[in-house]
Amino acid sequence: MNEIIQTVQPEGFVTAGVQKIRTMIEGFDDISHGGMPIGRTTLVSGTSGTGKTLFAVQFIYNGITHFDEPGVLVTFEESPADIIKNACSFGWDLAKLIDEGKLFILDASPDPEGQDIVGNFDLSALIERIQYAIRKYKAKRVSIDSVTAVFQQYDAASVVRREIFRLVARLKQVGATTVMTTERVEEYGPVARFGVEEFVSDNVIIVRNVLEGERRRRTMEILKLRGTTHMKGEYPFTMTNDGINIFPLGAMRLTQKSSNVRVSSGDKTLDEMCGGGFFKDSIILATGATGTGKTLLVSKFLQNACMNGNRALLFAYEESRAQLFRNAYSWGIDFEEMEQKGLLKLLCTYPESAGLEDHLQTIKSEIAEFKPSRIAIDSLSALARGVSNNAFRQFVIGVTGFAKQEEITGFFTNTSDQFMGSNSITDSHISTITDTIIMLQYVEIRGEMSRAINVFKMRGSWHDKGIREYTITERGPQIKDSFRGYERIISGSPTRITVNEKSELSRILQGVQSQDNDDI
Repeated sequence: MNEIIQTVQPEGFVTAGVQKIRTMIEGFDDISHGGMPIGRTTLVSGTSGTGKTLFAVQFIYNGITHFDEPGVLVTFEESPADIIKNACSFGWDLAKLIDEGKLFILDASPDPEGQDIVGNFDLSALIERIQYAIRKYKAKRVSIDSVTAVFQQYDAASVVRREIFRLVARLKQVGATTVMTTERVEEYGPVARFGVEEFVSDNVIIVRNVLEGERRRRTMEILKLRGTTHMKGEYPFTMTNDGINIFPLGAMRLTQKSSNVRVSSGDKTLDEMCGGGFFKDSIILATGATGTGKTLLVSKFLQNACMNGNRALLFAYEESRAQLFRNAYSWGIDFEEMEQKGLLKLLCTYPESAGLEDHLQTIKSEIAEFKPSRIAIDSLSALARGVSNNAFRQFVIGVTGFAKQEEITGFFTNTSDQFMGSNSITDSHISTITDTIIMLQYVEIRGEMSRAINVFKMRGSWHDKGIREYTITERGPQIKDSFRGYERIISGSPTRITVNEKSELSRILQGVQSQDNDDI
């Protein structure tokens, strides 16, 4: 009787086909839509220092610790002793796993004395050793680091392709899910050094370590996962104490909860201008020139949280703890007392001390540990120094997305380039991500410099459209109602409105309002 082959018709998505195993590497299972394809070889290619070895080791380690799947690690470059020692810095005890019979490190590293290879070269002996180890330990996962070291001394691409193909075919035959690392020459050049490795692998992942401005930025891109879907493009990642951490920004879903609960800004007048305060799970942006009072608004926002018994977290990238304490004290705010009560935590870091991905990871870790109801970042523009617009935007999306997910009220500041006059808020690349925008600026009134405040945008709520005078006193901010007799304030050239002009504008305004009511 002939064998009947069943075909599965897709209904939106194909349910049968390539199965995947989870790697438990932070973010990778999101961008790969479920993990590594089972029983196939995945090529991880990158230049020196991109984290290839770490990825290969973590893949094996997570399989053992999370799923009790034994693994085989084949090393061509580093000695097993070095790998075990390096893994300890991440808290991974590989020596214990070896003793338990769950991990086997196959040492194929070069002889320190050096050996000349004469005649034809093949991997027959090595393939047999790997196959024996897989069967003996009943290994489900295999990591090979790195195949480049084997073929560096051979010029014939056909030999390289043949031997890698043999290796991959045998690994597939025994049903092992394999990670195989290889080196690249350029960040955006050929996939692998010999130009053939990617063609014999079912799956290809590229890791990069690109110099942007004065900072290195690591990214990961899934080039192909044969027979299955994955997310496209480059995704930033960093190396933490727990291993590789990828930020799958494209995997974020716009499914955050929306609350009608209001929280106070710390200033009664500003609350009234916002229709009763900020929404609990909203992101607020205060933008303006230096010295307009952005940090003061942040301080009042944090103080209000602590006064109500809620925790607050401040990430400061421009001022030290001592400066923040001194400034707050001059406004009648005691940050030190709030910290002693365990309600406030200040973290001051120089922006250039780490990459944006590292800053993002720190923010997420601190939020997870401290569990605040409010966070503040002062300022975003300090973090934007020396990085590309795309990298900065991805950082802001990462922060805002995580804050909304945790239902935290976020207050960010941004320093505009212009000292006076209109400033395009859309140029900051963060206006569309925030829910509320408060604009602060300098204006010249009767030969004196004054500050102006305006609620530029507030999603989901009525807000005051007026431009008000904003003064800083020893008791904190004081918002007045003194700019109604002027126009062109935002442009930086305010002019007094005469009585006739006032009545004309009032008439026009009433006409517009009545039209709006008719539309409703």
